[in-house]
Parts: sequence; structure tokens; C-alpha cells
Amino acid sequence: MLMTLHDASSHRTALSLSLFLFCFISFCCFPRACAGRNGNDNGNGDGDGVPGAPHLAELRAETEKLFYHGFENYMKHAFPEDELRPLTCSPLTRDRENPAHIEVNDVLGNYSLTLIDSLSTLAVLASSSSTTQRLKPLLQFQNGIKDLVDLYGDGTQGPRGQGKRARGFDLDSKVQVFETAIRGLGGLLSAHLFAVGDLPIAGYTPPQEQVAAAKEWNRSAITGRSTGIKWPNGMLYDGQLLRLAHDLGNRLVPAFWTSTGLPYPRVNLRHGIPFHARSPGNFAPEGQCDTKKRESTEVTETCSAGAGSLVLEFTVLSRLTADAKFEELAKRAFWAIWNRRSQIDLIGSGIDAETGIWQHSWTGIGAGVDSFFEYAFKSYVLLSGQPYLPSNQTIDILDPRSLFPPLSELEHLPGAFLQAWETAHSAIKRHIYRDTNFQHPHYIQVDLNTGAPRAFWVDALSAYYPGLLAMSGHVEEAIETHLVSIALWQRFSALPERYNMASGGIEGGLGWWVGRPELIESTWYLYRATEDPFYIYAGEMFLRDIKRRCWTRCGWTGIQNVVTGEKINRMESFFLGETAKYLFLLFDPDHPLNKLDAPFVFTTEGHPLIIPTGEGTTAIEKNTFREVNDRTCPAMEPPMPLTISNVAARGDMFHAASLARLHLMPKRGQVESVLTDYAFDHPSITLADVQSPSNWTHYPWTLPLGLVPHDAVSSIMPSASTFELSFPTLQNQGNMNSAPLQRVKDGILVNFLGGLRLSMVQDVPMMVNDDFTNGYRIHAINNVALGKDEKVFLAHSTSAKALNPQDPLFSRARDTTMLDIVVDLGQSPGQEANAVNVSIGRELEIEIPDLDSLNDGAVRAAWNSILTQISELVRDAQGLVLPLGQGHDPASSEAGTGRLWIPAITPTGVGAGSLPDWPEASATKTDDQKDDTTWTRIFDAGELCDEKVSASILKSHQVILIKRGNCSFSKKLSNIPTVHPKKFFQLVIVVDYESVEQQAANNVFSIGRNAADFLTRPLLDEPQTTSSGLPRQNLVPMVMVGGGEQVYQALKNAKGIGIKRRYSVTTQGIPIANLMIV
Repeated sequence: MLMTLHDASSHRTALSLSLFLFCFISFCCFPRACAGRNGNDNGNGDGDGVPGAPHLAELRAETEKLFYHGFENYMKHAFPEDELRPLTCSPLTRDRENPAHIEVNDVLGNYSLTLIDSLSTLAVLASSSSTTQRLKPLLQFQNGIKDLVDLYGDGTQGPRGQGKRARGFDLDSKVQVFETAIRGLGGLLSAHLFAVGDLPIAGYTPPQEQVAAAKEWNRSAITGRSTGIKWPNGMLYDGQLLRLAHDLGNRLVPAFWTSTGLPYPRVNLRHGIPFHARSPGNFAPEGQCDTKKRESTEVTETCSAGAGSLVLEFTVLSRLTADAKFEELAKRAFWAIWNRRSQIDLIGSGIDAETGIWQHSWTGIGAGVDSFFEYAFKSYVLLSGQPYLPSNQTIDILDPRSLFPPLSELEHLPGAFLQAWETAHSAIKRHIYRDTNFQHPHYIQVDLNTGAPRAFWVDALSAYYPGLLAMSGHVEEAIETHLVSIALWQRFSALPERYNMASGGIEGGLGWWVGRPELIESTWYLYRATEDPFYIYAGEMFLRDIKRRCWTRCGWTGIQNVVTGEKINRMESFFLGETAKYLFLLFDPDHPLNKLDAPFVFTTEGHPLIIPTGEGTTAIEKNTFREVNDRTCPAMEPPMPLTISNVAARGDMFHAASLARLHLMPKRGQVESVLTDYAFDHPSITLADVQSPSNWTHYPWTLPLGLVPHDAVSSIMPSASTFELSFPTLQNQGNMNSAPLQRVKDGILVNFLGGLRLSMVQDVPMMVNDDFTNGYRIHAINNVALGKDEKVFLAHSTSAKALNPQDPLFSRARDTTMLDIVVDLGQSPGQEANAVNVSIGRELEIEIPDLDSLNDGAVRAAWNSILTQISELVRDAQGLVLPLGQGHDPASSEAGTGRLWIPAITPTGVGAGSLPDWPEASATKTDDQKDDTTWTRIFDAGELCDEKVSASILKSHQVILIKRGNCSFSKKLSNIPTVHPKKFFQLVIVVDYESVEQQAANNVFSIGRNAADFLTRPLLDEPQTTSSGLPRQNLVPMVMVGGGEQVYQALKNAKGIGIKRRYSVTTQGIPIANLMIV
């Protein structure tokens, strides 16, 4: 519940008021919430505040009229051009005079785009039309297809393939590959699937013989009298849309002629990519594209979303036409993006298609990357429906696939895409997501390589992400982050293109809303996952605001400024293709698509797609989806008592609104609109649209002040404790000959502390003194932000001078759990690599193409291919497990000679004792340095379960090496004779074999700073005794290391062994988790 009342004078009064507030809150959120309880529901609800069938029918009818107002005006004023200008009642076409006008030219290909984008929406409306002419949307769907075929032909090579406007998509239009694929190709494929019944339209059941003929790609294989589906408009549908989709797909293929597998961002539908002189596809024997004479100035930067979000459309096209190239090219592009992710599993927004190099250092979840994540999960769903069958196609030299070896079997598996999504989501949750400590969960922009915060704005495109989370089962994260977008819409009556969470205003003047569907899409997904009526009423809010702010006589506009209401003279095709569709599906819970139990997906343009099950598919193949998808969404929870909505009753509802500054907005009265005159007789406008009260009544803090006690409080807004520590500029605080800060692997090295300012936040869960608490994390140094996983390294020499154990604000403490075993192998670095790092076990194999007889451009392309292979191999090598990491002190620029660190962990339990205060060894060793790994005598004791160590061993060996297993740690130690503190013996090292596989899977052994997360701490559950059972007076010092046999042999054959302590820094008694002393 939002309001928590504290009234010391009367608990009964507080309880009564709480009960009243519950009902009042429900009424504020949902106007009919309490009416039904008095038997006065007026037929609009179910009597409990939940929107009933009549009310939903009204909303569906309004949404349908909203669609028709836009669609019919497009057909009247703009068709056959691409889009409508609703303010001037005229068409919007390509800007031929200004080719650089990419906002228009990237999308508008001169092929009746809005009609293609609207066909699947007409098919959706056809299942539950609310008009008196119930067949109207189905007839318009069929008429729309007939109109397209008349203009662009039926996709065949004969006379019928020539349309009134073009033969297929043989158009001199340079378009963006991504936009053309999701709008044009996706729209054609989805409409075809509806037309042949693979996607459901209620009441549309053409004869199976006709359907089979319309589905048949090989027209010569058709037998029988039927050659297609006969429609009332006189058209015989025989797969024309699929053939047109194949034609369009083939015209996009030239964009894939790159040495990286990433498509160029743009392609000419008639001429391909002649403007990309460095493309391997433009190298001809006669040298028609001599790069010495012709250097291209064409943009080669694409985005991760554009290059990696083609798998759905291209895969369906391949499966329906038995032409494998589309699926393979799209999958290769997806993996080309994913395999270039940063070390923290983030992908960038911009990448060069020719070099594969990231072009920007910032990233987030919105523009530039958004649909990549969406297609990672949805590809898993779609591909689970039908397994990939290897193609027997011959790949000729005119096919871009000829540049690469075939994709691996793994790269085709649905589970590989699921793993990519889960890895990406984990990285986003770790680095981009901001939790409840920052008012309310939301997402920001961060550094691609470190995860450090870089900007605090969120864009309208990011509103898709809660829907993706809900679809993939992360419902709680979806609900909480979706609330922010809802609050922003309620503040602006639209969703501005960018909003700054820090400043509370529109970012950089980007205050437009162009009819984007992402927030409505997420609202639909969340309603499907929760069935919470909050989302129905949110949808009604969207509907009212769109109709009030975007209506014109000739369609629907975008909003140039969400504050002033200035309109844009353009109706984007996706407004009808997505926005209207998701609204309609939200208000139609019983729609066939809402009930379809099959591996179908909506593309990022809102077009439903499915891979149809073929007649020859085996039963195992048919059940593939259910076998792979063993995950389920959380069960829907019933609403809290006296409420109808769990979402509206959340305690963090106010926190989301606070982040949007909604509570600071002035009170608005009745909304006035120039549309009032049209509300009485125009079917697309109602009085409710222009006379609705403020949207803010959806939030329950609008209670009259007289009903709120003076000491009432809202739910507490959590915040993390922050702390800032500044150091004066003093001498003797470090190495003054070096730069104050130095970038090293995994973080920042501090060379001296003078003038340093450390900003810390207390948000790292950890165990301190056997109690869970939050440790501090340095999140910025001198206002330079750090990522969550970045560490701050402080040289031992620097800390010794600057850290005072008596200083409560900045003191050094020895780590009593972890330390490092320093091993001197007595070998050169080269010998060491050969002798120890045998786990690499692979050679770098580079396929070098034959460069003979190739011109300079071809050589450059071949060289790019080689560099790509090298970069991938280097990345793979970085991911390999090195059980023994070469010792490298971040404070030193050179690695030592033949010296390794091995992370070690101390035991716990009643038999554990503290380690002696041994002299420490250095991590590196130079030729003139005194040897400090003084333990040179190592005894190999094996498992030490049945044997006993003789007393003479303790006099001649300093280290006893034991293998873990087959008996308890206490038993092993009991087989060691009495230890005298002044004798030769020093330490027992136990080597862990049991967790080697886990350690390898987690890459824990390189430098070992995170080894404590993976090493199991030994438990000495019995007091230490001698072999005769007597209690020990002097406990045997013991540590455990991982790595199995490889580590065991390295220690056994070591020239010398020493230890190096680990230290932590505390402030106010609380550890600073990411500050390391090295």
C-alpha cells in the first residue's frame, strides 16, 4: 500500500482511514473501482473495478476507429506513395533533391510503405471487428493485397510480374537495410502468413486444397484443380506477397558484401551498393572499382540494432522459400555483433561494417542497440518452432556467403540465442540498471568497456525493454521499470524522445513524440503476463491523449514538442502498423493471437511471424519448442485485499513518479480542445477525449489534504549512503614521479594520494564480522565515474605512507581470509609459458586467402578478413582459463621473471588458527633483487589420509603439499606430528581438485583478485589434534588453493615459495570493496 499512516493517538482511526484509503486509491486509479460494490456498475465493469467486457468493447471500438481514421485518409490522400502528411492532406515521398535527408529517405522506398505496414493490423482487426460491417477489415486486408499486386506485380518473371508502378521492387531508391527489412519485408511476410492461415484470423477458413496451393513455393509442383485461394474481391491469392518478399530480400542481399559479415547500413534497391568502393562485392577482374581512383565517402557505420536485428524476417523468408542465404546472412550478422561485445558483455550502439570496430564508447538499452536484445530472445522463441536443416544449396561467387566458412551448428541453435540474451540481460542488470538506491529503478547510459556512468537520460525507444523482460520471465524488473515510463507519459501526455533523470527535464531539446509504440507494446506484454487492470487503464490513458493531441481531419500527427503540443506533419507508417495494433490487442484479451499457443513472435515493427510446421515434420521436431522452453512466467498473484490492482498498490509507485517529477507539476483543471466541435459527429473523437480530467488522478497521492493526517508519510524512498574523502596535497604520499592516476587492467592505479577525491557509495553486499552489511564502493575518482566492476589499485608503498591504522576514515586492514602464494619457478617468461600455461592448448590458425592476381582493393578486403580472424582469436584466448596466472603487480610496468601468484584461502572452524606473521614476498622479481621466496623445501604428502608424516620431515621441509579428498581436513592435519613454532616447517598447502571444473568455468585464476568468490573455504570442524589424539599446543598453519594437478605439480617443482598478504581499506569500520592494495 502506498500510504503508511502513523498516528500514535488512535490505532483504530488509522486502521479505518487505511481501509478508506484503499478504496479511494482504487477509485483514483480506476474510476469504476468502487461503483460495482454498491451495485451501480452501469454495465461497464464486472462489479469489482476490473474493466468488464462492455468497457473493453468500447475501447476496442475506439481503437479501431483510430486506425481507420489514419488508414482511410492515407488511402484517400497519399496512396500509392509511402506516407501521409495529415496536416496538409498530402503524400510524403522521398526527398529526391536532398539525398542526405536520411530521416525520410532511409525509410521511404517508394513502394507504398504505409499500406504494407498496415496489412497485419487489418488482419488483427479482422478477428474481432467492432464495426457494423464485421467483414470490413478482412475485405480491406484482401483489397490492400490486391492493390499491392496491381502496383508491383505478382513476383513472377512473366508478364504478371510487371505492375503498374514497377516489377517487384525494382526501384531506384537508396534505403536503410534495417528499416526496409522490418517494415517492408516483415509486413509482406506477416500478411502472407495471415493470408494462408498460418496466423489466425477468426472466421477465415479457406479450403485446405486452396491453402496448400497458395503455400507452395515451387509452382510447378502444384497438382489438382486449385491454384490458390479465391477471395470475394475476385483475386486469386497464390503467394504473391511471398514472391514479392523474396524479390525485396534479394535486393537487400548486396549490403552483406563485407569482410566482417555486418551489412552496410544502406542499399539501393535497383543498383545494390556501387557507392561502397571497398566492398569485396565490387571487385571485378576488369577493375571497374579501382580504389586508387575512387575512394568512397559513403557512411559505413551501422548500429547493433540495425545489423543484428534481421534474424526473424530473414529466417522466415528462408524457411518459406527454401532459400537458405537470408537466414544464414542474418545469423552471421547477429553473431558478428555479439562476438565483438566488450569484456563486460555490453555491445556498442555504432559499429563500422567494414572494420568491425565500435564507433562510440557509450551504450545503453535504447537507440542503436534496442532491437538486438529483442531479437536475441525472440530468435530463440521463433527458431524453437522448427529446427534448422542444413542447406544443400551451392554457394556461388556472387553470394556474400562465399566470403566465409559455413556457420557452426551452435550458431544455428535456438539455445545459443537464448544464452546470448541471458548474458546480455545480466550485463545490463549489472552495469546499466540503477536500482532502488537511485529513487526508483531505471536505466542510464554507460561506458561500453567499463560500465561507468556516462549520461543519465533515457529515450522513448527504451520503453520496449519492460515488454521484453516480461516476455522472457523477468516480470518484477519489467513492472518496476515500466512505471517510470508511465509516470513520464502522465507528466507530458506523451513520451518525450529523451528525458534526463538527473535534471528532471527533456534532454537536449529532444522533446518530440512521433507516435512511437514501445510504451504501449510493453504495456500489452505486461498485461498479458499479469492481467493486472492497471495496464488497461494505462492503455486508456494512451488512447485518450493520442486522440486529444494528435487528431487532424486527415489522420494522426506526431508531436514536435510534448510541452507545447506543436504537431508534426507526418504520420509514420508504424503508427498504424504497431501503435494501433498493440492498443487493440491490449483491449482484446480473447483475441486469437492472445490465445495462440505456438512459437510465434512480433517483430520489432509489430508484425507477427511464425515458422509454419511442414507436413513432413516429425513429431520430435514439432515438440522442439516445448522441449527447449522449460522456463515459465511467474504465476499471477491475486490483488491485495480491498484493491483490484497489485501494481497500483505498490509501495514504490510514488518513487517512480518522483523520478519523473510528477508530484511537482501544477494542478490542471478541465482540459480544453479545439476538437470539441468534432466530438459530436466525428467517429474518431469522443467527448471523453477532450473533456477528460488530468491524467495524474491515476496516482493516489492526490488525496485531499483533509484526509491525510499531519504525521502520515508515504512509503520510504530508499537511498544508499554516500561518502566523499579528500586528501590534501602533501609530500610523501606516493610515487610523485608518475601520473596520479593510471589506467590498468580492471581499473585505476593510484600512484599518489595528494589532491585525490574519492566518492563512495555504500551498495556492495558483503559479510563483515559474521554479519551481512553493505560495503562501500568507490564510484568516482576526482569526478571521473567508475564502473561497478572497476577496481582502484593502491600501491603497497603508497598505502604504507598514507594509511594510518588509527585513522577511522581511511585505514588499512589485513585480509584474514585470502592471501596469495608466490611461486618462483626459476624459469624465464618464455619457459614458464611453455611449462605452466599448458591449459591454453590451442594454436592460432589464420586462414590467409590467396592474394595472387587480386587488385589493391581485394588485398585490403582480404587483410580486413585476416584482422577480423585475429581479433576473434585473441578474444577467444582471453576467455581461456589460466589456472596459473603470471604474477603482475598493477603498480609495476613489467612482469617478474618466472614468478606466479596463486590465490589461497584460509580455513575456518574450531580447528582453524591465525597464520604467523611471515615476511612477505614480492609479486615480481628482478635480477638484482634479493630472493624473498625463501621456502625452498617442499614435501609431497599426497592425500595424507592413511599415512603419517615423520618428524624428520618437519625438520627438513618448510612446506607440506597435500591433495584434497577422501578424508576430512582435520584428519589430514592429524597425521602431521607435533609442530614447534621455531622449527623449520612453516605451512601446509592443500590443493583442491574437486572444484577445478567450476573454477575453469568461471575463469577465476588469472590474477585471482576475485578467487574468494569461487574457492571453497575449508572447514576444520574439529579441534586440531596430533596423531595420538592429544590437543595441539601449536596449530598447524594451513591454506587451500585451487587448480588441481597443474597447480600441484607447479608447487611441487617450485624453486621457492613465499606468501603475499592481501589488504583492504576501511572507512568508518566498513570495507571499501573495490579498493585493492597491491
